[in-house]
Amino acid sequence: MRRHFPVLLVLALTQITGWGAVGVLPVIAPSVAAEFGSALPLVFVGTSVMFVGMGLAAPWAGRAFRRFGTHQVMTAGAGTIGLGLCLVALSPTLPVFWVAWALTGLAGAMFLTTAAYVYIAEYAEDRARSLIGTLMLVTGLAGSVFWPITAFLHHLVGWHGAVLVYAGIMALAICPLVWFGLPATEVATQRATHAGRGRKGSVFVLLVAAIALNSFVTFGIDAVGIQLLQSMGMDLAGAVAVASLLGAFKVGGRVIDLLGGRRWDGLSTAIVAGAMIPLGLVAIWIGGAGIVSVAGYLALFGLGSGAFAVARATLPLVFFEKADYAAAMATIALPMNLINALAAPALAALMGSIGAQVTFAILGGLSMAAFAALLQLKAMRVKPALAK
Repeated sequence: MRRHFPVLLVLALTQITGWGAVGVLPVIAPSVAAEFGSALPLVFVGTSVMFVGMGLAAPWAGRAFRRFGTHQVMTAGAGTIGLGLCLVALSPTLPVFWVAWALTGLAGAMFLTTAAYVYIAEYAEDRARSLIGTLMLVTGLAGSVFWPITAFLHHLVGWHGAVLVYAGIMALAICPLVWFGLPATEVATQRATHAGRGRKGSVFVLLVAAIALNSFVTFGIDAVGIQLLQSMGMDLAGAVAVASLLGAFKVGGRVIDLLGGRRWDGLSTAIVAGAMIPLGLVAIWIGGAGIVSVAGYLALFGLGSGAFAVARATLPLVFFEKADYAAAMATIALPMNLINALAAPALAALMGSIGAQVTFAILGGLSMAAFAALLQLKAMRVKPALAK
């Protein structure tokens, strides 16, 4: 870990800054809506458009990682995020504002999260899993660090100025820091090494299913969890407190996986976490907003979703070689980002039409389907060993 610390530090600083820069809307959205004379939800379409852009660009970014090298693509991505944010700040109308967020999302596919994991897989190889877990633990603090900074900048120079400051930081500081601070890695040009195209295809399908389903559940609850709890009879202060505690439990789940070190792999973590997620949802579905059910929800769903966030990035390392990891992550990123964009409005619509408790039941069913896919992946992993 000491040998890799400088690289991990650069990745942590650049990823936290990148996510902090593109995560400004929760702070500036009211001012943007007032200036454009639009409803607040229309401003937040920018976030959905960004995730859709990231998802659609992910396969192309995966090919770019393999052809040009992740180091070079990440450098270009950081600079392009700066360009996208500059266009966001200078947008004269709401449609142009959305287009600027789409460009920012395309750049995010080149730089944010998946790109960092692919870089770690190329750079650290056998230590990749523990480094990815450590990076996730740190980058989860992006909102906590940058929302107060954004609020200060917004008060000081307005929303245009705040976004332009972040655009300048991405282009003039983060871009050269990635170029000079991260060692170049070997371009992965070798082809897939797995025997049998059918097995590889089925692994992809199951990985995408498990990760996308749980991503819909966890991202959706992150987005509308407070409203779901309020709909079950909890007051606003209590719902906010539970949502805040849920974030702390998620960090705890990441820490638990990190402490596991090399004693278990990404699939083992995913199976345990994948079992905890539906159990936590069942607890609050059956018990409602009572103290016992909320405690079970926090412990099971919170720890489980935090640990699964790490497994989401490390699962492909169980089945695919380094040369295939970028392609696997890019394949997974497409549906995952599209689902992230749809989760909040879909859950809000469900909550309004069928109620919060039934919504929790549906989410539990989706997470059970994800768990079934993980069990099938486990069976596929052990079959070759049994055949020997």
